[in-house]
Amino acid sequence: MQVILVDRLSPDSRKDAANEIKRRASCNDFPPVLLFPEGTTTNGRAVISFKLGAFVPGFPIQPVVVRYPHVHHDPSWGNISLWKLVPRMLTQFHNFMEVEYLPIIYPSEAESQHPIEFAEKVRYEMATVLNVPETEHTYGDLMLLTKASELKLIPATSSMVEMGRVGKIFHLTTSEVKDYLNHFVAMGPNKRGFVTKGKFLETIDLPDCEFSNNIFLVFDKLKRGYFNFREFVGVLGFISKNTAFDGLVTSAFEACDTDRDGCLSRSEVEQSLRTIFPQVSGGWVEKIHSRLGSVGNDVVTYENFRTSLSKNPELFLIFTAAACMLQ
Repeated sequence: MQVILVDRLSPDSRKDAANEIKRRASCNDFPPVLLFPEGTTTNGRAVISFKLGAFVPGFPIQPVVVRYPHVHHDPSWGNISLWKLVPRMLTQFHNFMEVEYLPIIYPSEAESQHPIEFAEKVRYEMATVLNVPETEHTYGDLMLLTKASELKLIPATSSMVEMGRVGKIFHLTTSEVKDYLNHFVAMGPNKRGFVTKGKFLETIDLPDCEFSNNIFLVFDKLKRGYFNFREFVGVLGFISKNTAFDGLVTSAFEACDTDRDGCLSRSEVEQSLRTIFPQVSGGWVEKIHSRLGSVGNDVVTYENFRTSLSKNPELFLIFTAAACMLQ
């Protein structure tokens, strides 16, 4: 079958596969290249985000849609082992598959240079024929779903954030969002997948005051008293991938570094925190100091400060606000 092998988790493997697709599509030594652009199976109720491998070469595309009409058991879908799948198929008198070839789609000159636009055009035509909506879910959402199940997040489906959209808007990778999921689950979401204000303040150990309430409202924009994982990812993505992020972190670090020695001592961290939370205990200051990644002589380097603020939006908001008050 002349299969093109690819390791989903290896950028080099994905690049090699894309190059091989283009090589085979551009010569007459191979039959037409068959690709499954979603890169995974779904329940058929939507067409999810397309991978770009089929569209990068800029050649005409022959779209094909496949349906599996069934009453009881869908042979195309489900996390099911082969030894369970085959007996279930055998319990049905018939297992149907319909294959429909659509008209060939030729890319415009602009679409040949912009594979994302070409992919969207083809996806729209296929979704229209199937009479289903389009979503921005990707295989990354399946990886998040698996991770959520491992972490016992209920419901696990609340972890699916449409990675195609998240990647386009915030340039976040699945690996980064999986790290965010660990952080989110640590905050103790309820059985509906929501983190309430009380749990939020308790988990990240913030005093219950007006400033802490304002931090919570950054996540809870609708003022419902809770936020979900999608909203959490949106805030972290906006902060960590914002073009102004490095400048704001540098300004905050320099404002806190009063002795200009290139690192933050415990007393400098405490001085900064007390501009926002004047009544907090020394023990709480120590916890924040540790979360900033204090090393060696109990100091925080700029690298550790930046890493901590990129992963903990509440710390970013606290120290950028403190910097404004210190300057």
